Amino acid sequence: MPTDPFDLSAVQQAIANTSFAGHITYLSTTPSTNDLALQAAHSGECHGVWIADEQTAGRGRGSHAWHSVPGDGLYMTALISPSIPMQSALGLSFTTAIAVQSAIASLTGFHIRDQIDIRWPNDLLLNGRKCGGILIETSAQPVPIHSPSPALLRYAVIGIGINVNHTIFPLELNPIATSLRRELPDPSQPYRREPLAAAILVALDAELRALTSNLEPRTSNLSQYSSWISGKRVRVEACDDGPSGYTGVTAGLDPHGFLRVNGDDGQLHIVLSGGLREP
Repeated sequence: MPTDPFDLSAVQQAIANTSFAGHITYLSTTPSTNDLALQAAHSGECHGVWIADEQTAGRGRGSHAWHSVPGDGLYMTALISPSIPMQSALGLSFTTAIAVQSAIASLTGFHIRDQIDIRWPNDLLLNGRKCGGILIETSAQPVPIHSPSPALLRYAVIGIGINVNHTIFPLELNPIATSLRRELPDPSQPYRREPLAAAILVALDAELRALTSNLEPRTSNLSQYSSWISGKRVRVEACDDGPSGYTGVTAGLDPHGFLRVNGDDGQLHIVLSGGLREP
């Protein structure tokens, strides 16, 4: 359990100058913060942030289920509704990952990419082990048949889960998972989640403002944030090319923000779905 109750007022004060100000809901426990955001979106709301100590029915990418221990993690979902083309929304996973990476680095001193790395498109790695993930669910505005206008984003639900105070993991996860507390110089002390929540929302707000002003996904200079974007030998799992996946070397992003992989089969693959792993 957390040492102290979650101080929502501290987060609200820290994000007063962002688009998320006045839209935060805190819960001690909930099945899923993403589900709460989706319910709000379906009822017509355009903005909101939900933070929970515990999720009893949390889910990850590919419908992977998981359970959280109260106070160990930061479980947060933001509902946004910027008026951007759906094509621009494709880059939201990496945009969010950059914001989370920046927030963690600013508070802990971990070096971007060298220590806190992004495994495209939505996993956060700390010293080579997973410490967080992002799950984004989007909906498009209806477009009339034969309309020349591009489909616009109706809303995006941005789920963020960070391992903060975990000191132990299940045996099968221990070699591949970690937490901020485990990697900090003094792991005996619990890490406060409020500054991290606030820093993520401030950074995410800045990234979203840049996205809406530019209307183009980040596709250049991304290797400064992630060692997985270019020149990384990977295995692509559960992808469209078949259940067995394939291996190859990453070769940057295409103009739409999808990862390119030079496959060992001699083909250039565009990764539209599937997870990356080291072979």
